[in-house]
Amino acid sequence: MSGKIEENKMNAIMIIEIMGRPKEHLIQTLEALSKEISEEKGVKIVTKKINEPVLAKDQKDLFTTFAEIEIEVEDPLLLTILMFKYMPSHLEIVEPEKFILTNVGFGDILNEITRRLHRYEELVRVMQIQMQAQAQKVPQLKVIENIKEEKKESKKGKGKFKKK
Repeated sequence: MSGKIEENKMNAIMIIEIMGRPKEHLIQTLEALSKEISEEKGVKIVTKKINEPVLAKDQKDLFTTFAEIEIEVEDPLLLTILMFKYMPSHLEIVEPEKFILTNVGFGDILNEITRRLHRYEELVRVMQIQMQAQAQKVPQLKVIENIKEEKKESKKGKGKFKKK
């Protein structure tokens, strides 16, 4: 942990977890990610610790590990951008204990979050449309959809009395 930091700068610890195989690949991947983070404009890595991969629970050849990376960023907006870009499993702001955001600064953070959420929503919608288009092309998927529809229809009719 560093000493007193300049106004607007922030120190934070990001925990980045990954799972995969082989275990050597996990360490290489976390090394590459930490290098990428260090090359971000306005970001400085203060400390970095990459833990040895361990077998994932109930697995024979699937490993998990994590990196603990302390960073110093120039402003809170940059920390928000890093959060979305690298998706840490945990983020802890170390310094400063208290900080002041202007309404414009806070608005910038909220706008960045909103912009990214809209982008993710757009991607999901495109994927849904593509899946529907694929379902129209693949006869087996049509059969599965028809079975689902038949089940829905049969559930609607249950519990109701019919006149003869």
